[in-house]
Amino acid sequence: MKSHHHHLAILAVLGATALIAEPAPAPASFTDALTKGKVSANARLRYEHVDQDGVADAEGLTARLRLGYTTKAYNGFQAMIEGEAVSQIVDNYFDGTGTNSAGEAVIADPEVYNLNQAWASYTYEKTKGTLGRQKLILDNARFVGDVGWRQNDQTFDAVVVQDKSFDKTTLTYGYLDRINRIFDDSGVQPDWDSNSHLLHAAYSGLPVGTLTAYAYLLDFNADNGLGNAGALAASSQTYGLSLVGAKPVTKDLKATYRLEYAVQSDYGDAPVAYDADYYVAELGGAYKAYTLVAGYEVLGSDNGLVGFKTPLATMHAFNGWADVFLATPAAGLTDTYVKFGAKVPGPVQLLAAYHVFGTTEGSSKLGEECDLLATYKLNKQLSFTAKAAKFWGDEVGFADRTKFWLQADYAY
Repeated sequence: MKSHHHHLAILAVLGATALIAEPAPAPASFTDALTKGKVSANARLRYEHVDQDGVADAEGLTARLRLGYTTKAYNGFQAMIEGEAVSQIVDNYFDGTGTNSAGEAVIADPEVYNLNQAWASYTYEKTKGTLGRQKLILDNARFVGDVGWRQNDQTFDAVVVQDKSFDKTTLTYGYLDRINRIFDDSGVQPDWDSNSHLLHAAYSGLPVGTLTAYAYLLDFNADNGLGNAGALAASSQTYGLSLVGAKPVTKDLKATYRLEYAVQSDYGDAPVAYDADYYVAELGGAYKAYTLVAGYEVLGSDNGLVGFKTPLATMHAFNGWADVFLATPAAGLTDTYVKFGAKVPGPVQLLAAYHVFGTTEGSSKLGEECDLLATYKLNKQLSFTAKAAKFWGDEVGFADRTKFWLQADYAY
């Protein structure tokens, strides 16, 4: 793991200061805790095809293997280590790193071999602190996530403290020292050095749902000379509130809703001063095996010059699976969408979504997209996925594209 001594010293002091307390109940012995932990394995084989106007078609067959080991808890302490390998079996695509053909469409799955997670934690009563390389997902991953759809997910070198001492309340603080991004760190999309703070508070005791407040203070630099402009431009401060809930209407029918608002401006070494806002309103219903959701999401703009940023998000989960809008256009983005899901007889899940995209500045239409997904879960370990996305662009710079995936996942 790459590190920076002064930052890690700060992390160690923070972790020790926050977590010194009486130990929790222990297993029989330290040896048992160390040797009788849990082995984890995750394997994924995926075929992806991209047909995009203006570039050569791309196809990729990639395989991922993760192996990990998590100890049992001993006097409140626990540790985990996990390695990851991603292999390109068929690599007729541009992986975004500059290490293969840039004339083909992008499939953001470079070949990597890395230490995916390596952390130690301490738990006292309802407070837990974790130090090291780790996954972190907050809320629905709109602002902080692991980018789990890609083969090499996003992890953080961080100290994270989570407290549940107050009734129906979860408080989270994270200091991020490094962002281990989904690309090969040696290429033009390197990992980011970070001096960032995450503050998050969720209260689930309201009759209308869970109220969450957050502040994300993000300050980035690239860890080599390549790609540093992108890291600096992603530096931002975001403050927001969300309300998420569900209410039964009848015995079989449940209404669901999400309301969220956030404001954002430049932070740290960001090269451009700006202000932008974000909001989403979503209403849905669940009836037996069926779900229907309609929503309107806005990522604002500062006078058409700088769009609202979500650099740590699991972005594939939002604004369409074709990944046209991984970066918010300078003129902002509106996403009007409807999603329909169903569980059919047997272990099969279906999902369909339709999006209409536009800009917040000038109200231009950017395009439309249709997404389809079918998942078959054979047993607890093995599942199969077929997925497709079709985007029709209405503006220059937003090319038509079609993507589809066939995937097998095994988890132990």
